[in-house]
Amino acid sequence: MESEVFTPLLEQFLLTPLVCWVKTVGQPTVTDGTKLSEYIELVDGIYLNEIMLEINPKATVQRTNKKVNNDPTLRIQNLSILIRQIKAYYQETLQQLVMMPLPNVLVLGRNPLS
Repeated sequence: MESEVFTPLLEQFLLTPLVCWVKTVGQPTVTDGTKLSEYIELVDGIYLNEIMLEINPKATVQRTNKKVNNDPTLRIQNLSILIRQIKAYYQETLQQLVMMPLPNVLVLGRNPLS
């Protein structure tokens, strides 16, 4: 039942403009080509951190964990780095303060399919 509901939502999410743009910026490393693996690659934070470095090359480079292997702790660390990089870009480059609530990296890290 869960996959019957989740699969259409996942496919719909992967067709959103932001995800389509992310796919055009670089080459994801998805090996099996399934929608779920594409999504997990985004949620692992490795690819998104690389894109953020292209957007803001002057940012302080922080080591991301390249081999997450479905480890929630490593995923949380990667997503935390990503959130810090986004906030720093807004504050230092755009001179704007992020006022909206940011994604909860603990929830995303522990349960990426939530």
